[in-house]
Amino acid sequence: MEYLIKGYEPACLFRFFEEICAIPHGSRNEEKIADYLVEFARARQLDVYRDEMHNVFVRKPATAGRENEPPVLLQGHTDMVCEKNADVEHDFARDPLKLALTDDGKVYACGTTLGADDAVAVVIMMSLLDGALDSHPALECLFTTQEEIGMHGADAFDCSLIKARRMINLDSESDNSAIVGCAGGIRSDMTVPVTRIPFAGEAVFVKVKGLIGGHSGENIHMGRANANKIMGRLLAQLMRDESLCLCTIEGGLKDNAIPRECSATISVSSAALAMETLKKSAEAIRGELVADDANFELELSAVSSPAVMMDEASTRRVVTVLELSHSGVLAMNQVIGIVEFSRNLAVIRTKETEVSIAFSSRSPKESQLDASVLELDTLAAFVGGSVTHHSRYPGWDYAPQSPLRDAYVAAYMRLFGEKPIIKSIHAGLECGLLKSRIPDLDIIGLGANLENIHSPLEKMELASCEKLWKIVAELLK
Repeated sequence: MEYLIKGYEPACLFRFFEEICAIPHGSRNEEKIADYLVEFARARQLDVYRDEMHNVFVRKPATAGRENEPPVLLQGHTDMVCEKNADVEHDFARDPLKLALTDDGKVYACGTTLGADDAVAVVIMMSLLDGALDSHPALECLFTTQEEIGMHGADAFDCSLIKARRMINLDSESDNSAIVGCAGGIRSDMTVPVTRIPFAGEAVFVKVKGLIGGHSGENIHMGRANANKIMGRLLAQLMRDESLCLCTIEGGLKDNAIPRECSATISVSSAALAMETLKKSAEAIRGELVADDANFELELSAVSSPAVMMDEASTRRVVTVLELSHSGVLAMNQVIGIVEFSRNLAVIRTKETEVSIAFSSRSPKESQLDASVLELDTLAAFVGGSVTHHSRYPGWDYAPQSPLRDAYVAAYMRLFGEKPIIKSIHAGLECGLLKSRIPDLDIIGLGANLENIHSPLEKMELASCEKLWKIVAELLK
């Protein structure tokens, strides 16, 4: 094939990247990239294992003179998030990505996600397996699947195959830092039963919009407002002044995103008075918001009456959940100054006989996830609803001592003459799952500079990939 990326080292890394971009590999569609990796390993006479989830595990022997050193595990995922602009014709199940370069040395895909998250990991491991480094201990390379939709590949992998007790995860987004801890998480879906009656009164449409939102882990500490929580507060305040019945309420899109918008249709005795009260409440809230949410807006309008509405008791149950459930930062780790425990009131949907409300809780501590489960169970019981908890994954707590972390810092300083950033993140990584299966695994997470991942604006800095390769090579040496 004709290669676009030239002038960077090692050249094989960037060739492998372009070859991967030509293979469709969205979540649940990793079979072809697994075929590619297995064929790659076998062509180099390496020990390779593939399971039913299309996880691929490859072993490479140590170079001469280093046979007695303990092995090192490198790990990343093969699936990518598939998003495209509305005006772009692209079939992620069949079509190769169309790559282009910026003038400042970045690669992107035309109108679609690039999948550098986590193709960077794949090509670093492939380059090592290809022999691009002339001195290293025994290597184990684990290519996992379905990370972007719940870490299902890592969860299903037989970790007894792993002999290494040092692991370099390659799923970070910065070349000057190492991740040394991450949050675990759990999804909770609450159901609040509602009774519908014939509509009475005047109908008002209420919409909270203009908030910036963001990732419910990485951005939760920034104080950005949650549209669902604002709606709950507005409705609770209105209910103190007059009778109110909900017709519908919808908010949020994904459990891992802070909701930017929430809308509701309500029944009130006077639309004019209700809208005046809501405006006053919204202005009070506006004065509390961070600068990121400067475009906050409350849209209000009188609308045609629907056929039915929830009764007052049902409305009170739903609003109670929105008003009383905790969302945002719940606890900080005072030792390293990061968010330790949080919850996101993520998605609200109205159905015929119920309102469903999805929560996402995060913490590296299992006890705090247990506390979140207990609190939501108690709240659901209080309003006569129910809640199911699922998709739980463990966190990776910061270790006070880590020989691998120390070795990374020393390698980085030898290369660049300055200390790297050491940090824990309040988001999920496969490291937590693997650590739960191999408790004595010493882990760090590295990466290259990526921009706007999971969106068609995604870019990868090519010089940063060179830098990441140098760091990994120095660490392994």
